[in-house]
Amino acid sequence: MGDGRRRIGTAERRDRLALRQRLAGPSRAGSPEEVAGSLVALHGTDPATVHLAVGARLADATKTVGGTERALYEDGTLVRMHGMRHTVFVFPTELTAVVHASTGLTVAAKERASLLKNMAEAGAPDAAWLTEVEESTLAVLARRGQATAAELARDEPRLKEQFVYAPGKSYEGVHTVSTRLLKVLGVEGKVVRGRPLGSWTSSRFRWAPAPPHPELDPAEAQAELLRRWLAACGPATEDDLKWWTGWRVTEVRRALAAIGAEAVSLDEGAGYVVAGDAGPVAGPAEPWAALLPALDPTAMGWRQRDWYLAPELRPMLFDRSGNVGPTVWWNGRVIGGWAQRTDGEIVWRVLDGAGTGGEGIGREAESAIAAEAERLASWVATTRITPRFRTPLERELSA
Repeated sequence: MGDGRRRIGTAERRDRLALRQRLAGPSRAGSPEEVAGSLVALHGTDPATVHLAVGARLADATKTVGGTERALYEDGTLVRMHGMRHTVFVFPTELTAVVHASTGLTVAAKERASLLKNMAEAGAPDAAWLTEVEESTLAVLARRGQATAAELARDEPRLKEQFVYAPGKSYEGVHTVSTRLLKVLGVEGKVVRGRPLGSWTSSRFRWAPAPPHPELDPAEAQAELLRRWLAACGPATEDDLKWWTGWRVTEVRRALAAIGAEAVSLDEGAGYVVAGDAGPVAGPAEPWAALLPALDPTAMGWRQRDWYLAPELRPMLFDRSGNVGPTVWWNGRVIGGWAQRTDGEIVWRVLDGAGTGGEGIGREAESAIAAEAERLASWVATTRITPRFRTPLERELSA
């Protein structure tokens, strides 16, 4: 670029990804907490993704389910809560205050205003009534420790009340107070998702009081969140940062300035790393393969993905809403996808256009990918996994 910025090419970006995302063999982590800390956040919209993402990055994958459940529901070192882009993630508990102040407050204000507006339009009780129900619900939850919405409604019957959403519109529907209110309390950082009803793949969660945390200055919290994410995922473009955080571009730029981020040159244009991180990075000592789940935080980590995912592969690997399905990785790039069949077998396919030049991926890659499939099957055991957001290749392979 002629401006003195160091250029970080695609090969080095893939090396950084391999090591900092805990994907190359020697860089794998010892615990679920290490994984979450390295990645900053694990996608939690699909409960199975959390465990699958952890298992792909643990040195001992047999510790995946027990270790992750213990961290989430016993030790409290990980927490499942709303975060960036109004999405559910699993974070290290130490980040609760940072996430809440940096991203949650704005979303929470919009969610509460929307609920009150919808209730008013339906002729439902007013804000004072909702405040009473909210306070009562939080008191019930504090007594119970954890509870489903139905269990909370037994102690606070007003949670069962319903109101018509968008009356007279084509999308008119009936909403229950419990559903909407618990969602608001979640984005406000007052409640979090607790232990599910059923196995680790279940989407039926209990609710639990949110862990206590200090109220931080939003700008300072944004700077801290961006610093952590850039350390794990940099270099990244301004567009990547805006997309991942869900912030306005002015907030992204303010946070970059606050942490003294260093500008570098990428194929996509200007990028950023944390101060002092622009120097060369030695890559993994050996080639590596990975089978990552749908919505994995690495596959979904950047808005501009051409450096690790060829555009021609996307129609088979993403659904219509932009959610990525299960992916197969070889040396820092996506080359295909995988699925689990009804009999439990893990199957995978390399896609045309994956950069193999029509000659296949070679025996070394095939052997490494097969080993990862066997490793995954060994700890998933009898559990059956169906991604919440299904993609063309996953449907085809699982049939």
